[in-house]
Amino acid sequence: MTELPESTVLASDYFHAYSVVGLLAVIGVLFVAVAFGAGRLLRPVVPTPEKLLTYECGVDPVGEGWAHTQVRYYVYAFLYVIFAVDSIFLFPWATVFAAPGYGATTLVEMFIFLGFLAVGLLYAWKKGVLEWT
Repeated sequence: MTELPESTVLASDYFHAYSVVGLLAVIGVLFVAVAFGAGRLLRPVVPTPEKLLTYECGVDPVGEGWAHTQVRYYVYAFLYVIFAVDSIFLFPWATVFAAPGYGATTLVEMFIFLGFLAVGLLYAWKKGVLEWT
């Protein structure tokens, strides 16, 4: 009996791990497809004029479909995203900062990053974006 070279055995194990992931992905897709198919087959379908009306939050639609939204809500969302990215950047930085040889470089990088965030926050504050009126 001949033995396989070690590289073939390693490649076999490597692709076996991916085949397990692929099999789980296929099972997940099938599970979702079966659930949606069963829902489509089992639900009652009785279209009435009332069901075909546009309905939102218990209020019948009146007027045109275009509504004005104040920009400040988008600005709040944007500020949230900025500070969420900040926190995502801070945690890995803290682990790298603790590693030997990276302290001074990562400290300077973090102060530059926090400086950009501070300038953005000061700009938003000066423009009055942070006041809720």
